[in-house]
Amino acid sequence: MALTGIQIYKLLPQTNCKECSYPTCLAFAMKLAAKQAELSACPYVTEEAKKQLAESSAPPIRLVTLKSAGGEVKAGNETVLFRHEKTFYNKPGLFIKVKASEGAAAIQARVAEIDAFKVGYVGIDLSVDGFAVEADGGDFAAAVKAVRAGTKRPLILVGKDVAVLDAGLAALAGEAPMVHGADASNWEAMTDLAKKHAASLVITGDNLETIADLTEKVKARGLEDIAIDLKAAGMGAHLGLSTQVRRLALKNFRSLGHPLVAFASGSGGRDAVYAAHAIAKYAGFVVLDRFAPELLYPLLVLRQNIYTDPQKPIQVQPGIYEINHPKAESPVLVTTNFSITYFSVANEVEGSGLPAWLLVCDAEGMSVLTAWAAGKFDAERIAKSVKGSDIAGKVAKKRLVLPGHVAVLSGELEAELPDWEIRVGPREAVDLPAFMKQAL
Repeated sequence: MALTGIQIYKLLPQTNCKECSYPTCLAFAMKLAAKQAELSACPYVTEEAKKQLAESSAPPIRLVTLKSAGGEVKAGNETVLFRHEKTFYNKPGLFIKVKASEGAAAIQARVAEIDAFKVGYVGIDLSVDGFAVEADGGDFAAAVKAVRAGTKRPLILVGKDVAVLDAGLAALAGEAPMVHGADASNWEAMTDLAKKHAASLVITGDNLETIADLTEKVKARGLEDIAIDLKAAGMGAHLGLSTQVRRLALKNFRSLGHPLVAFASGSGGRDAVYAAHAIAKYAGFVVLDRFAPELLYPLLVLRQNIYTDPQKPIQVQPGIYEINHPKAESPVLVTTNFSITYFSVANEVEGSGLPAWLLVCDAEGMSVLTAWAAGKFDAERIAKSVKGSDIAGKVAKKRLVLPGHVAVLSGELEAELPDWEIRVGPREAVDLPAFMKQAL
């Protein structure tokens, strides 16, 4: 059972040293009990106390990691029901399913094509995380080898026949794959198989009581890395069960404190809706039946947005960026280091074909108006960025273009940079090309 805040407090050093970033040991204990702090933040807790506090300090959802030569996919360690309460930590892995019946040659070619898929989004390269191989009657071992020949990404092996799965897992020596298919009829053999190959195991069941019972049996047999596949009739029922599992896990019901696996299927775009629902509520691994760029790209962007820490905006490195090979006569545009703001400006200017220098100021990842309102984007900071860079030595005509939303800074900036011509640009990035052609 999880300990209460008072019980945790009794095991802490009670020095109120504040080195954990909390004012008192009691405040820290209450955060530990609420799963909103890590025990490692206390530098003076004893080893004996650590052992007693292990249950309370452990995240309510166990971390499960799939590993291969091509990287790893992690799911679990989540501590909240809603992202704005704190943050979500490990974004769900997106896997594409292939079937053994497709044949080794076709599988290898398709997997290699999917493996090469990559799209850029606010400076981040997005791609699939792995593949699921289904044993549907074909040569399963050959199918797994074909997938491995086309990609090095982590794998999920799906099937019910232990002997068939064993043959496939033999081709993944040294990796940490996932095995799907344990239920009330085969859990013992599947558990032994997963232990033999250092794999995690997916448990399925008709209801939460059955799943909770199976997870305890599997753990008693010596396997802790477990995931859950909820079988529900329709997305509404699946949403209800997913939410119920997360709520129970956060209340320290350890039998359900495991990542969820979701299989997104259906025609007419239904698979896209199902996958989006699974990403938001609360899958750790999402398996798609098909691959299509128009299906995958919005799911990757959705996942990136949901699993971005709301307290830490995506940022780009402050500094000078060259767009369209600028010359000494080209203007200097100013913006903040919030990634969406940067890419909005950079993409519009680049698309216009007009050369420009882009000065990105450190505004702690905030957009222009937000940073200005917070005092993180003012004349002094902009002037410091100009003086701290070598832009003055690169331009013959010193023209600095401010975002239109902060036109009020122009006077102050002229005082800070008396040898520069300060211009006020448009409010929206989309209007920059026309402004540059007509006014610069």
